[in-house]
Amino acid sequence: MKSLTYTATFLLAAVYGVKSYDEPEVYMNTSQLITSKGYPCEEHDVHTQDGYILNIQRIPHGLSSAPVGGSRPVVLLQHGLLSCSACWVENLANNSLGFMMADAGFDVWLGNSRGNTYGRRHEHLQASSHEFWKFSWDEMAKYDLPATVDLILQKTGASQIFYIAHSQGCEIALAQLSHDRALNGKIKAFGALSPAVFLGHVSSPIRLLTPIVSGGEILLNMLGTGEFLPNMATTRMLGRTFCNLPGRLNHICENILFVLAGYDAKQMNESRLPVYIGQHPAGTSTQNIIHYAQSINSGKFQMYDYGFLVNLAKYHQTSAPEYRLEDVTTPILLYTGTNDALVTPTDITKLVSHLPSLVKHTIINGWEHLDFMWAMNAPEMCYNDLIREMKLRV
Repeated sequence: MKSLTYTATFLLAAVYGVKSYDEPEVYMNTSQLITSKGYPCEEHDVHTQDGYILNIQRIPHGLSSAPVGGSRPVVLLQHGLLSCSACWVENLANNSLGFMMADAGFDVWLGNSRGNTYGRRHEHLQASSHEFWKFSWDEMAKYDLPATVDLILQKTGASQIFYIAHSQGCEIALAQLSHDRALNGKIKAFGALSPAVFLGHVSSPIRLLTPIVSGGEILLNMLGTGEFLPNMATTRMLGRTFCNLPGRLNHICENILFVLAGYDAKQMNESRLPVYIGQHPAGTSTQNIIHYAQSINSGKFQMYDYGFLVNLAKYHQTSAPEYRLEDVTTPILLYTGTNDALVTPTDITKLVSHLPSLVKHTIINGWEHLDFMWAMNAPEMCYNDLIREMKLRV
């Protein structure tokens, strides 16, 4: 409950502070956040096999180094649930992983998944249509990640890349790597930050949604069909239950990302709060949220469960298939936090037992889920070691 009180304090600042805040970064997109710090930036469009168009950003080199053709090691940074590419460049340059990796000599690419701020285009569907939103992280794994990696390899001329991801970004990679031998060969090493894979022991408010996940119609009425836009009744329910604050303070729970993931008051740079809120939540589909609820209910790492009949037609079996993590061969560097309410230590223990390619597991005492993006001590506790490990494998 203490961390939820921190969440409440954070959201109060966000709700009442952003509109009048005079920090220009609040209103910037990812490319503008990059160039505002003096770094070079390129934008590229990824076209997936099923028609989605994802805008991704590139930081080809750091401040102190000029372009060096294809000689730089290449890294793709992939965001988590309800986030976007901006999460890697929202802090100061010496505290943002995107900038730190560029200054360390990497050619840095910032990925985006379908449905977020930078993934709302399609070759023949409109984002206003329900058809556009018929996806979960299964499709992000199957279509978005391979297409993004292939574009990066084509643009850079590299034969392999490094991959670093947070939360959902780890989940989609492990899902695809579990059966895609070619993708395993294209990723030299994988830095997994708080991977949202096994979720059976989640203590976050998202657990409130799981008892009704089997009644899909009820859940859709609560959350809205298509894009994940929870209505005010749902938001108030979560806020009153978990923030437990009177009167006007109920409004502080309107940012769903921080309600679900928590807020670490000790490590949050409060001067950057309006910038974070300017980019988050970045969007996803209701079907994706339902998939997470299914994962919490089942405790398994499996594909979307459409129900008996559709499963039979789609998967040729009555239950949703599980992803075989034992078949992942890419070397994995795992970083987790002891206070994570979404990716709990119990679920991480289960994940570790299924990863034969795990080469290192770093446990960060006191860290919560969002600390991997925004903690003030992130360089000291995580980023410096991660960069060092990647450079050892160049």
